[in-house]
Amino acid sequence: MKVLVATTNRHKLQEIRDILGDGDANLHLISLDDLHAPIDAPEENGHTFEENAVEKARHYARVSELPTIADDSGLVVDALDGAPGVHSARWMGEDASYDLKNRKLVELLANVEPALRTARFVCVAAMAWPDGRVVTARGVHEGRIHGEISGQGGFGYDPVFYSLEAGQTFGTLSAEEKNRMSHRARAMTALRDSIVGGASFS
Repeated sequence: MKVLVATTNRHKLQEIRDILGDGDANLHLISLDDLHAPIDAPEENGHTFEENAVEKARHYARVSELPTIADDSGLVVDALDGAPGVHSARWMGEDASYDLKNRKLVELLANVEPALRTARFVCVAAMAWPDGRVVTARGVHEGRIHGEISGQGGFGYDPVFYSLEAGQTFGTLSAEEKNRMSHRARAMTALRDSIVGGASFS
């Protein structure tokens, strides 16, 4: 089945293709850039990752008339009362680069001891159908904010997120390593299992 992935971010699209196995389980993934006409983005004004993911998936599924996968993800930092959280992409302003955001995170936590820099990446993936059906899955990866920017891999906050499981920042992991353990991998894998295993997901 042809499935729309509600993103124009080529890094995220490739990550999702790698995780889901584009072409496996009868899934053919396309992006918003592959559509014949652009679709206006919905407002992301939900208070939770679940609300935003479901709103995006339902919006694009309704307009495109295609089953649609959308996700909402972000970095939750305990010492910052959960910020940037659902505002991760827009934290410090729409035009702020991730290099600037990462440097700001390091600066804000410079005087916080490492044990208290706990953080987690959270991802909620949603798949919606044009008739309104929707299923969600959640993935979490625990870590802490590193004391410095480390690594050129990945994207977003990866260079400052130190994975407790990997023992290094996401920015220093290969794409294959990250895709085995990331929050998005866990959410998308759970979503895939629901789609493939559920009789109602046809």
